[in-house]
Amino acid sequence: MNKNVIIGTARNGKVRLYLADTRDLCEEARRVHDMYPTSLAALGRVLSVTGIMALMQKEEQEAVTVTINGGGPIGTVMAVGLPNGDLKGFVGDPHIYLKYNDSNKLAVGMAVGRDGYLKVTKDLKLKQNYTSQVSLQTGEIGDDFAYYFSVSEQVPTVVSVGVLVDTDSTCKSAGVMILELLPGHGEEDIVALEELTKRLRPISSVLAENNDLLAYAKSLFEDFVLLDEKELRYHCDCSKDRFLRNLLTLSKTDLEELLDEEGIDIRCEFCDKTYHFGKDDLELLRKYVVYK
Repeated sequence: MNKNVIIGTARNGKVRLYLADTRDLCEEARRVHDMYPTSLAALGRVLSVTGIMALMQKEEQEAVTVTINGGGPIGTVMAVGLPNGDLKGFVGDPHIYLKYNDSNKLAVGMAVGRDGYLKVTKDLKLKQNYTSQVSLQTGEIGDDFAYYFSVSEQVPTVVSVGVLVDTDSTCKSAGVMILELLPGHGEEDIVALEELTKRLRPISSVLAENNDLLAYAKSLFEDFVLLDEKELRYHCDCSKDRFLRNLLTLSKTDLEELLDEEGIDIRCEFCDKTYHFGKDDLELLRKYVVYK
């Protein structure tokens, strides 16, 4: 198992730190969706933070779904994570390549837009899912997640997330660091994090030079205590049976229309696999719907 996440505490247990090297995760997402650099940077940032949020959940099947839409040309950005480290996601348009003229950096904020929302849905295996939504602040993802944690979770949080794309459009490095103040923190802890934030380098640049997560954590906090190591990976759990169950929600009229077409192909948005349902499949499905 590739342990690419470390979790620990610092400042005498007043700060919790999550630090992840997500290069392989983002590169697999790029390969699956054939993404251009700005689309890769946007989805990679969302996947990285969603992965950490999923690891924060207590139960194995408590899925976290993050949806972002800021009205920009990239459209909807979505990521789904499980506490076991499995992640999947997609963007509305995987072929976006925009740069800021003044800095030559990938224009994630321009691609995502800021006239919209960041929505987090947590499936806690209760009667209703927990959903919280905030307005986008910049569309650059990191600032928007920090705002979400502050407003919706009411936890002072530092979010540093980045994706560095190589000249051949592959993912050169990617990572995320989340620092959250724990109960019992004092004013001095708040000030310390504020000062640290001013000195932080882009996490993707740090990991491009040296991806030793523990060494980096200790460079930030002398008293860092490692509590756990985890793994984040890109994995889509789609199957023909799962899509078949979804088809059971169709009305008999809709099924009749599909039968007239001699079958359908359904593409998974998360991994681009296509499943074919022929006339025989739909005939069996119609019988079940009619007589259930």
